[in-house]
Amino acid sequence: MGFKRILGIVPVAALSVFLTICAAAAEPYRIVGFGDSLMAGYQLDAGMSFPEKLEVALKAGGHDVVIANAGVSGDTTSGGLSRLDWSVPEDTDLVILELGANDMLRGISPDITEKNLTAMIEGLRARGIDIILAGMIAAPNLGADYGERFNALFPALAEKYDLPFYPFFLEGVVAERKLLLEDGMHPNADGVERMVEGFLPVIEEVLAAGKAD
Repeated sequence: MGFKRILGIVPVAALSVFLTICAAAAEPYRIVGFGDSLMAGYQLDAGMSFPEKLEVALKAGGHDVVIANAGVSGDTTSGGLSRLDWSVPEDTDLVILELGANDMLRGISPDITEKNLTAMIEGLRARGIDIILAGMIAAPNLGADYGERFNALFPALAEKYDLPFYPFFLEGVVAERKLLLEDGMHPNADGVERMVEGFLPVIEEVLAAGKAD
């Protein structure tokens, strides 16, 4: 049956709805990596940042995704909160929220970090955008009290808001010198690969759940 004959049978309004649904189904799942230098790809070549490598890995697994890199080196949770609305487009489906490391390095009160992350989570939720929360762990030299308070805030927020949670964004990297840049703090290209490998099961579970809805 030719397309012209179909047009003669199917009412124009119904056909319009059908074509709109088909167009929507063809749209990729839009993700924003929202974070600091760990997300931005500090001192890495083009194509080597976490969002870029994650997009490649997800596409290789059959997922139709586009991941925007909204990482800003040196950003704190306060800076992230101030730029959240204009950094995350309205058509975003999912945000990987990765902030807090610079708060920790500057000794900012965990109460402030928690307050800012809470505001970001609630702001994204109000816009209908899903979230994966990426956690961070405090450096030992900040003391036990600071470490306990800082480390606890990420799982607490994930539980409170029922968020998919990756407990430590640098898992498997931070203690491996061969996976770090000369500064001993940021991942090199191999380090990013390790981070993507660890993160994949979390985001693939989120994508699978979305397809099932």
